[in-house]
Amino acid sequence: MFTSDSIVFLKKLLDTPGPSGFEGAPAKVWRAEASKFAEVTADVAGNSMAVVNPNGSPTIMLAGHIDEIGVIVTYIDDDGYAYIAPIGGWDPQVLVGQRIRFAGRHGDVVGVVGKVPIHIIRPEDREKGARMRDLWVDVGARDKKECLTMLSVGDPGVIDARTVDLPNSRLVSRSIDNRIGAFTVLEALRRYAAKPGKARVVAVATAQEEIAYHGGGARVGASAIQPQMAIVVDVTFAVDHPNIDKKEHGEAKLDGGPVLTRGAVISPVVFGLLRDVAEKKKIPFSLHAAGRDTGTDADAIHVAHSGVATGLVSIPNRYMHSPNEMISLNDVHNVAELIAETCRTVTSKTDFTAR
Repeated sequence: MFTSDSIVFLKKLLDTPGPSGFEGAPAKVWRAEASKFAEVTADVAGNSMAVVNPNGSPTIMLAGHIDEIGVIVTYIDDDGYAYIAPIGGWDPQVLVGQRIRFAGRHGDVVGVVGKVPIHIIRPEDREKGARMRDLWVDVGARDKKECLTMLSVGDPGVIDARTVDLPNSRLVSRSIDNRIGAFTVLEALRRYAAKPGKARVVAVATAQEEIAYHGGGARVGASAIQPQMAIVVDVTFAVDHPNIDKKEHGEAKLDGGPVLTRGAVISPVVFGLLRDVAEKKKIPFSLHAAGRDTGTDADAIHVAHSGVATGLVSIPNRYMHSPNEMISLNDVHNVAELIAETCRTVTSKTDFTAR
């Protein structure tokens, strides 16, 4: 399924901190791996690109964003406590009691998220959720002057949690969303490179998706590459755990295979190619309906330059935006295989206009 080297690369990629706007470190890891079998470049927006079959046609873009959610220092008080704001979407309850690893000017700085202990919270307030403004980070400094030797306003941080293997090919990490997508598009490209088709295929580790109200790195990348077709890989909510409504969120589950999105911004042509290959290759999959936008890089890519026929393939993910997101490596394998095989079916005669 995966080589041992691929798993080593995946864990290094997941463990390297890189919240939105500060993706340089994991992007460097991604490019080093991609350079083993592809032509590699980077751009000013923070995207990393790897090209296979550079003289082929048409051009297919494979996009998986490499950023993760994080926090940023906004203020340091006289007692040396740092206050933070979110980078991306947080449930503040998740942060309580966590360790944070900041990228300081002189190296990593580890602190702990503080909150008033429950023993001394008024009884009527104990059931209330913590708010971001109720939290601070303690890096062990005695005062503001000492803290400023370690941290500065604007320093980014992530939860200090490492990748963990669990039984049944489960993998747990704080940065599954969506560094697993950046890994998967590169793995699909690696498989395509071993048996290339007619198309030029460009895998892109896109930047700033978690804060991409403006389109993020995906819009920049698609405008520069000008693909005729794109496949975006992201995560979606796995529903195979308690207290979730399948009627609202669908049937994605771990080991259920790729989740193919239909509707809204999704090209019916690209969806059809993906579904046909999955059925032909007997790759298990489920369907997801999107009546409006998808909340992924697909929203920016499909309207780039003169329009891009865009598909979305998702990996089921439990406990999204937490320190312990969980996926199945079986699903990652199936998504990479589906994408590589789909790219091989595309030729200069493929008509991307739904007629």
